[in-house]
Amino acid sequence: MSKLYTIGEALIDFIPDTRGIELKNVVGFRKEAGGAPANVACAVAKLGGSSAFIGKLGEDAFGDFLVETMDAAGVDTRQVLRTMEANTALAFVSLKADGDRDFSFYRNPSADMLLSEDEISGEWFAKGDILHYCSVDLIEAPVKYAHLKAIAAMKEAGGLISFDPNVRLPLWEDPEQCRQTILQFIPLSHLVKISSDELAFITGIEDEQEAIASLFVGDVQAVVYTRGSEGAVWYTPTYEVSVPGQKVSVIDTTGAGDAFIGALLYQLQLNEGVVKGIGAEKAERIVSFANAAAALTTTRAGAISSLPLLQELPSL
Repeated sequence: MSKLYTIGEALIDFIPDTRGIELKNVVGFRKEAGGAPANVACAVAKLGGSSAFIGKLGEDAFGDFLVETMDAAGVDTRQVLRTMEANTALAFVSLKADGDRDFSFYRNPSADMLLSEDEISGEWFAKGDILHYCSVDLIEAPVKYAHLKAIAAMKEAGGLISFDPNVRLPLWEDPEQCRQTILQFIPLSHLVKISSDELAFITGIEDEQEAIASLFVGDVQAVVYTRGSEGAVWYTPTYEVSVPGQKVSVIDTTGAGDAFIGALLYQLQLNEGVVKGIGAEKAERIVSFANAAAALTTTRAGAISSLPLLQELPSL
């Protein structure tokens, strides 16, 4: 099996004990391990895949907790570095009545932002491996250039690049800088996962089909378009496959997108880390599996703790 590497932020989500109120009025929180790249690595490991997380954490109790949580999920944490220069990032999350979220981040800077390009080794990667990343750590900081080096090294090794923009505008000084940075990285990726909430913002195009078509630039071979409870669509330049969502009672949407892409990348691991050449029938099975993982995750509270095990999902 190929190995999935994720790079970027691992952080602490503080989840409110009360739903449907503004963050300023929340009295109590519970601590959860989070950060989209860390979540995706855990999602793959919990399904039985091989995954590793590349990132930097503070030499603090929260960093210890994150490493222990990833270790417990089965993630390889040998590429997790620690620093005294900054603390581990924190995010306070407010849950709306429908289970959706608002965020307030504490990272100015946080340890993840300090990962540098000279701390990335091309020797980690092999043919058929997958590198997955998001946009939170593409801000103008050393970690952005660590991403660029990791992407180049994985390509040189013959691996697959997966990008989920996972837009978090509160972390950017300027929304347009966020958009332009994402547009810079899309052509470097083989697989792009994008949500219905992000499509028009990122592309600047209101027409859905035209916006999707605009994403096929550079190395992009497939675009996976997620539509929340309405399901997802797998696009290639030659075909598209639409898979309906699963109706469930939503408790918490935290981690659902990460469960989706993690389950999808797990299936690509079984396909030797290759997207090109996947036919419509197989793509439909892969997206159905990912939909099931995301739906199940929303019926539970938390992020990593809510991610499914393989035996909880339908077999392909």
